[in-house]
Amino acid sequence: MITIWVALLVGLGVMSGVVKNKTDNSLVLPGTGSNTAQELLQRSGAAQAGDADQIVWQVGPGHSVTEPAVQQRITAMLTQVSHLPEVASVAGPYSPGGEVQLSSDKRTAYATVNFTKQADTLNHDDVKQVISTATAAREPGLAVELGGAAIESVQTPPSSTSSAIGIAAAAVILFVVFGSLLATALPIVTAVAGVGSGMLLVSPLSHVMAVNGVAPVLGALIGLGVGIDYALFILTRHRRGLEAGLDPEQSTVESLNSTGRAVLFAGGTVCIALLGLLTIGVGFINGLAVPAAMTVVCTVIASLTLLPALFGVFGLRVLGRRRRRALLAGEQGRAESGQGTWARWAQAVPRFAPVLATVGLAAMLLIASPVLHLKLGFVDASNDATSSTSYKSYEMLADGFGPGFNGPLFLVSEVHSPADQAALDRLDTALATVPGVAAVQAPPAPATPAAGGSAIEVTQVLPKTAPQAQATSDLINHLRDSVVPEYADGTALKVYVGGVTASNDDFAAMTNAKLPLLLVTVVGLSFLLLLVAFRSLLIPTLTALLNLLAAAASFGVLTAYFQWGWGTRLFGQGAASPIMGYMPEIVLAVLFGLSMDYQVFLVSRMAEEWTHTRDNTRAVIAGLTHTARVITAAALIMIAVFAAFSLTSQRDVAEFGVGLAAAVALDAFIVRTVLVPSVMYLLGPANWWLPKWLDRRMPHLAIEPPAGGAAPAAGGVRNLTDSSVNS
Repeated sequence: MITIWVALLVGLGVMSGVVKNKTDNSLVLPGTGSNTAQELLQRSGAAQAGDADQIVWQVGPGHSVTEPAVQQRITAMLTQVSHLPEVASVAGPYSPGGEVQLSSDKRTAYATVNFTKQADTLNHDDVKQVISTATAAREPGLAVELGGAAIESVQTPPSSTSSAIGIAAAAVILFVVFGSLLATALPIVTAVAGVGSGMLLVSPLSHVMAVNGVAPVLGALIGLGVGIDYALFILTRHRRGLEAGLDPEQSTVESLNSTGRAVLFAGGTVCIALLGLLTIGVGFINGLAVPAAMTVVCTVIASLTLLPALFGVFGLRVLGRRRRRALLAGEQGRAESGQGTWARWAQAVPRFAPVLATVGLAAMLLIASPVLHLKLGFVDASNDATSSTSYKSYEMLADGFGPGFNGPLFLVSEVHSPADQAALDRLDTALATVPGVAAVQAPPAPATPAAGGSAIEVTQVLPKTAPQAQATSDLINHLRDSVVPEYADGTALKVYVGGVTASNDDFAAMTNAKLPLLLVTVVGLSFLLLLVAFRSLLIPTLTALLNLLAAAASFGVLTAYFQWGWGTRLFGQGAASPIMGYMPEIVLAVLFGLSMDYQVFLVSRMAEEWTHTRDNTRAVIAGLTHTARVITAAALIMIAVFAAFSLTSQRDVAEFGVGLAAAVALDAFIVRTVLVPSVMYLLGPANWWLPKWLDRRMPHLAIEPPAGGAAPAAGGVRNLTDSSVNS
């Protein structure tokens, strides 16, 4: 098995090198005005159909960019850039009609570099060549910076540093749990193999479907978290088997037959939750969900195949030296005593259940309260690292031309007749008087429609406010709902508001509209899985409600951290900004999947005790005593991995990290260890009620090994959790 995995990773590595990753970050939003505008631009061959980036230069106080020495130096540089690969044209301020590209104080100017393709399809080496050629013109007193989507795409830092920090933090936690370097290494090796194979599969997948450039980072983030946790669960069960006196082979078989089932179920729920994102119907989201689910599948397979093979190689050495010496002396692991911090906490829950439930609920609602002010959108270059060229160019343009310059709107028009042209001329004139519009740049001469066809014209509108400001979104809606219809009604003129800012606004609106469908899908599937697994109506209902509460609380953390800027100011991560438009869907899907893991481990142990004793209080105490330690240890590992990604300068990755770390922390330390046991204690035997007619019609889902199977000890989840205490 180890040989197969080595060969698999080598083969996938070779294939990934041959089949290059084909990143596609394009926003295809059928039925939206911004998407129609982009299609018209591409059909007409307009310059705006390719990516338009800027080269910005600025001189010091008392100087002007029109000085002969500056003009000569910059003109030579722009000429060089215009001849580089994938550059369609360069429009500078020193050409006739280019005066609008000079700031009013003549200290700042810019040139527009029109590429032949959109940013996501450009070769990074070609973009880097543009950057190096432009920045070579710098000299004392003359700053030259670049901005735009293509420029930002090549300055995104790799995720390897965040992955290494996350792995190191997880290793520390594992060493504290196991007290053995070898036992610490096994879950990490397994997770890295699973995540590595999943990420290497992204390259061939990108030739079958559109894969987002953030997909490998998201896959690594989720894969490392769940991969280390799944290996942790199986390893803890295996160590307990060895401590009980089983030989390594028998202990391995039992750990797979018990904990392996739980891991398979848990991984399946995470994949179902991630694939629920396909209901949104946006290719951009699909390109995140499928690679992430594929990586989770690879980590589950590694946990169920590679990890047991490593058990066979290392035998008793997965235990610490002291424990091995005790086994050789004939001592076996002691039965669980029911003592310790979590045992005392479990005993306290029934005594203070009403207070705990009230305090836990109040804490979650308080943390969730900022979500009432959540604003979805997209970040701009003002949120990039302050040392980056895109941030510096953004600030230079905002200083010289106003904040709205960094997010121009393009009104793309289809003109069919002279009457349409006259209506468009009236619209272009009126745009300058619309509140919130800083400047309007209309085409210099009207296009002539082909016989029986139409001509495409583009009017550029500069807002007064920044791209991510609410006022800019309001302006887009005002143009679409009021201004354009006023002048286009009664004619065949079609005008669509497009551009990057409008596309991002449409994407946020579309994903927000599809969020209820995603909720119904994910919550519904989770409800059905728990209904079949635990044969109860109240448990899946409680799970769904508490998962939604945990999701709201995690979005509250995101809102305060990024939108209000509490965290970004504290950790030097740039200005406050709206939450990325697709973040709630991703966080919600992953949270439901991971929460199902913890709920299964906790409630399975309760269900086992209920089956044996029919005592709900005893079931709640036993479940919390036997599972809290492993749940919180697993959660700490996930939090460490996710938190490592939260400090990256890439805003969407940082939001993933903060959102998922907060979600796991709240879920493990408040929902599963406070709210679930206290509420289930208050509900009493009603937790386990199911109508007989429904019970007869439902299939039986075996998370634990069948009676009389390979495991002579208690059921799979109990074996899993008991082992965590002794380890």
